[in-house]
Amino acid sequence: MIGVKVKKSKENLVINWQLSKIEIPIKEINDVFLDPNYGGEEKSAVRIGFPYGSTDRVVIKTANNTYILFTTNAASIMNKIVNA
Repeated sequence: MIGVKVKKSKENLVINWQLSKIEIPIKEINDVFLDPNYGGEEKSAVRIGFPYGSTDRVVIKTANNTYILFTTNAASIMNKIVNA
């Protein structure tokens, strides 16, 4: 099982999970926070990762979309996003 990988590349935040690659422009990120709800608060959010094997949910809000990252390594992912 491959976990969610997050990295910064120039102007984008790149999220890799399994065979998917999602690029979010850093300037479009409005908010980043941990979601205490099991499935995520927002019903129309893009969900990335395995929800049943993860204890933490990192939410990335942009003007157009909301992304929920299911992970067991929330501190590292939050650090990469906030310092992007």
